[in-house]
Amino acid sequence: MEITDQIKSYIASLPAAKSIEMQALHDSISEIMPGCKLWYLDGKDESGKVVSNPNIGYGSQIMKYADGKTKEFYQIGISANTSGISVYIMGLADKNYLPLTYGKTIGKASVTGYCIKFKKLGDINLEILKGAILEAIHLNK
Repeated sequence: MEITDQIKSYIASLPAAKSIEMQALHDSISEIMPGCKLWYLDGKDESGKVVSNPNIGYGSQIMKYADGKTKEFYQIGISANTSGISVYIMGLADKNYLPLTYGKTIGKASVTGYCIKFKKLGDINLEILKGAILEAIHLNK
């Protein structure tokens, strides 16, 4: 199955309200990152064991690990979870950047070094989220 079909299937499999929000978020990110590489991770490890929630990724970067190894991974990711939606902004060198820059202005969300988590899209300022995504992509170039 192609990645775009996997993404459609994942979004469609969610409860109705969350499916609508995830589709809106997917559309927004696709609009600000046109033509980017898409990823779909089903949340299972090599043995098929569920280790995380499924997630959709956008863009591509090379992640460098402490042991010197590298791995291609997405720049931006989204995932539905039991308490809401998480947006992952990967590859920022400064783990204080997101909370200090967007923590007070994005709305009702938990902001960590690489994750913005909220219950529903109406709880946050979507334009500020888009700005955070665009700025992070620019910082990772």
